[in-house]
Amino acid sequence: MVYAIFTASVLLAIGAVYAGAVGWLWFRQERLLFEPDPLALDEPISKDPDTREFFVDVPGARLSVAHLQCPNPRGVFFFLHGNSGNLKKWFVELDAFRQANFDVVMFDYRGFGKSSGQIESEEQLRADVRAVWEQVAPMYSGKRVVISGQSLGTGLAAGLAAHLCSEGRAPDLTMLVSAYSSMRVLAAEIYPWVPVQVLRYPLHTLEHAAKLLGPVMLIHGDKDELIPISHSEKLCSAFRSAQLLRVTGAGHSDVHQFPTVRKALKAALGRL
Repeated sequence: MVYAIFTASVLLAIGAVYAGAVGWLWFRQERLLFEPDPLALDEPISKDPDTREFFVDVPGARLSVAHLQCPNPRGVFFFLHGNSGNLKKWFVELDAFRQANFDVVMFDYRGFGKSSGQIESEEQLRADVRAVWEQVAPMYSGKRVVISGQSLGTGLAAGLAAHLCSEGRAPDLTMLVSAYSSMRVLAAEIYPWVPVQVLRYPLHTLEHAAKLLGPVMLIHGDKDELIPISHSEKLCSAFRSAQLLRVTGAGHSDVHQFPTVRKALKAALGRL
């Protein structure tokens, strides 16, 4: 009897700790998913003379945007960055785009860099992406459009590209670097003890496969320990017209530094 009571007490205690941990994840997962680095409003994102900064107003926030502008661009490379830092980290190494005569547009999510507000839901995040795109899209009517994302940004980029396809505005290329099939699947692989229902940011990428009508280019390091390359392999087999560049020796954060990636980017832009 004493043993049974003791066992029941232990199980109740373990259950309470587990429930507390799951509850904490539900309410605080923004702090786990997003690692913003604020930036002073008077600190320039780039000192290059062909770049400019501006803000896009959205409900409850102002989003900081960086824009590389070529004199007569062939098109635009709209890029959605990963889950950390700010535009000073991401809006760099732009010479390849200048050489290809492509403008570049990037923005900081809420709470990142000079952007105000805070991320509260996936729906809000996707709405912000569409708002920034719609602000710059009229400048590129009749020109080439590349929608791209890296890591966290890949699910957002795929969603935007699918949205444009549904409106008859399919991008000329969708480029996903270090992509995940969905954040829910990735979380289940890393934290198998957490119920999938807890994740409020499922960020499905695979579900957009049937809606993406144009070509898709996937780039993934074969040593990526954060998002295994199997995610991009699964996506590659699902998209209608896709190719996967396996970057030998690359991990998650250094994939863009490999010459094969720069060469592939230059070739992809040159073909458009």
